[in-house]
Amino acid sequence: MEQITVKTTVKGSPNEIWDIWTTPKHIKTWNTASEDWHTTKAENDLRVGGKFLSRMEAKDGSFGFDFVGTYDEVNPFKCISYTMDDGRKAKTNFSQKENYTEIITVFDAEALNSIEMQKEGWQAILNNFKKYTESL
Repeated sequence: MEQITVKTTVKGSPNEIWDIWTTPKHIKTWNTASEDWHTTKAENDLRVGGKFLSRMEAKDGSFGFDFVGTYDEVNPFKCISYTMDDGRKAKTNFSQKENYTEIITVFDAEALNSIEMQKEGWQAILNNFKKYTESL
């Protein structure tokens, strides 16, 4: 299975941005790949074996889906890995670099959409996270 890597850097320490990455009220604000989509519901049981859910919907109501998974590893301020409901895996690392944090996510590609489309979507969400976090 092919893996895709996306990354960004965000002003602040991992300790400062962790809450924004993991708290449902924040997730609902930043977790979108484009202006015409939004996350209408977010749940997060942040522990090994805990589940998360983000309900993602087109703003025009034409389409929506639940992004769901189970945590395999939770190492606060450093790393989160999980298995999505379709069996694919993802891992996000948070690394302190001077006065910013580098966030790198590596995830298993799915067969439905092109590698490029998947990479663009996940990168857009990371870019939104950066924009939202740095605006707080």
